[in-house]
Amino acid sequence: MARTFDELVAMQRAADQAHSRVEELRDHYGPPAHTPWTELQTDTYETAWRAWRDLARDVQSAVTEYAKEQGAARNQVEEDVRRVVRHPEPKPEPETEPETGE
Repeated sequence: MARTFDELVAMQRAADQAHSRVEELRDHYGPPAHTPWTELQTDTYETAWRAWRDLARDVQSAVTEYAKEQGAARNQVEEDVRRVVRHPEPKPEPETEPETGE
């Protein structure tokens, strides 16, 4: 399936958000070896981890396909996507009309 660069960026953002959720849960629950997790905590963590894993896999496959279609180096496409996601360009301020003293 052909994808646009903007779709790759959206996919990477979703994967990054899923990864953040996994890290939040890990920080909140603590290491399972020190304090055993409840069954609900384990299920919640594993679901979040699977979601992250699946999104990360999907974005990697899409980047590979996009790079082939564009005739670009895969690692460069991946770097470009991550740069846009993690260091977005600031949006320009809209131009306003100067106020007149009337």
